[in-house]
Amino acid sequence: MKTNILLILGHPSQNSFCNALLNAYKKGVERTGANCKTIYISELDFDVNLADGYKTGEKLQLEADLVEAQKLILWADHVVLAYPNWWGFMPAITKGFIDRILLPDFAFKHHSGKIFPEKLLKGKSLRFLVTMDTPKWWFYLIYRASQYQILKNIVFGYVGFDPIQFSTFGFMRKSTDKQRNKWLQKVEQLGTQLK
Repeated sequence: MKTNILLILGHPSQNSFCNALLNAYKKGVERTGANCKTIYISELDFDVNLADGYKTGEKLQLEADLVEAQKLILWADHVVLAYPNWWGFMPAITKGFIDRILLPDFAFKHHSGKIFPEKLLKGKSLRFLVTMDTPKWWFYLIYRASQYQILKNIVFGYVGFDPIQFSTFGFMRKSTDKQRNKWLQKVEQLGTQLK
């Protein structure tokens, strides 16, 4: 059975190095014969604001594009999300996308008498491709890659993704064409390994 790979562009612009990274990953995936589909978050029609949170007893209404995105997440064995690190986290549209789709009864389910929820997205793996204008050593040493801890332990690990891996590219402003080409080759190789 073929592996299903879902690529998600979390950069608001398709004319970005994040998209170049996703395309490199896709190029590697295509060499394996795996199935590959892509979501461009900026092309989806949805309200990024989870205005009332997860109100108990009310069915949260999703726009058609988010319903389709949930179907693709269920279809995928492995998800790759590329986004830029802006002001210490992902762009607002990407955070809004996550807020709106990782809903109760889709991504997790609480049970009476249990402290932790049932993880409904178990069996799926995840890789983040993150660009930044922070020097990579500074991001890890000074900031302690705090956003990665949040994404791994509080968000995607909470709903069952495992393993969750990160590839960091920075800092972009000082990178040369040669360096960027090396990064693209590295990501293409990840695509051939489906991880």
